[in-house]
Amino acid sequence: MNKIAIIGAGAVGATIAYATMIRGVAKQLALYDINRAKVDAEVLDLNHGLQFVPMATLEGSDDIGVCAGADVVVITAGAKQKQGQTRMELAGANVEMCRTLVPQLLKVAPDALLLVVTNPVDVLTYVVQKLSGLPARRVFGSGTVLDSSRFRFLIARHLNVAVQNVHALIAGEHGDSEIPLWSSATVGSVPLMKWSAPGHSRLTDGDRTRIFDNVRNAAYQIIRGKGATNYAIGLATAQILEAVLYDENRVLPVSSRLDGYQGIGDVCMSVPSIVNRAGVETVLEVPLDDTEREGLRRSADTIRQAIRTLGF
Repeated sequence: MNKIAIIGAGAVGATIAYATMIRGVAKQLALYDINRAKVDAEVLDLNHGLQFVPMATLEGSDDIGVCAGADVVVITAGAKQKQGQTRMELAGANVEMCRTLVPQLLKVAPDALLLVVTNPVDVLTYVVQKLSGLPARRVFGSGTVLDSSRFRFLIARHLNVAVQNVHALIAGEHGDSEIPLWSSATVGSVPLMKWSAPGHSRLTDGDRTRIFDNVRNAAYQIIRGKGATNYAIGLATAQILEAVLYDENRVLPVSSRLDGYQGIGDVCMSVPSIVNRAGVETVLEVPLDDTEREGLRRSADTIRQAIRTLGF
């Protein structure tokens, strides 16, 4: 029986639980949070909706034992990103949390894959992999799955096409140094850089700059308005979990440890990867132009510097 354990019953953790329930991703869901009243309330509220979703069992506790036997553990707990704060500024407090949390998780769910959502996700994915000693394929982060979804939405809206027909990725850091992979983007199999259809806009250099700026600054805009991002990351994480539990071999830009990728090593960041029941089966060598290759290396340097600053 597939079991998902979610660490942290805050806005993101609870929304991931809600999204996975609606989509029927797992038959067992467990929420863990140090705030017993909060986790009890979230579980009660979610359980009251079980009649309307595919059948599952849902439990919660402030005892880490609730995660026992999980196939996947999703880590969402940690300090929350404040207005005007970068994801990297969260690193110190959330690394300390991981030092305590990871050994506890390994005791109760030694066979689980670890999916990191807590920010800065690339730094914490590296830290969790190091602390756990697990193979790199079994520890990965939500990475730029959400950023890529934002990217596709904005391109689709500009071109007036369905977002499902846009294939375009954000790579590198889930953060300010991320890069758009314009050169490999397509719309309905047409290279985006050659897109031209009567009655549908084309992308100018100015359009591309505006779209990418909106992708990179989206979280800041949402946090300003409502304090946290939760719906889209909940859905993005649910899709990652589907890829794992259904053994889909789905290509997703998750964050995992790279060694020798385009000259990049000893860092976790997002590149298109095949995700299945084993975790990250393989990373794909995407064609890059010179600007993208240099941007990816700069992004890796940014993440690696933060990792070193934290003593890893």
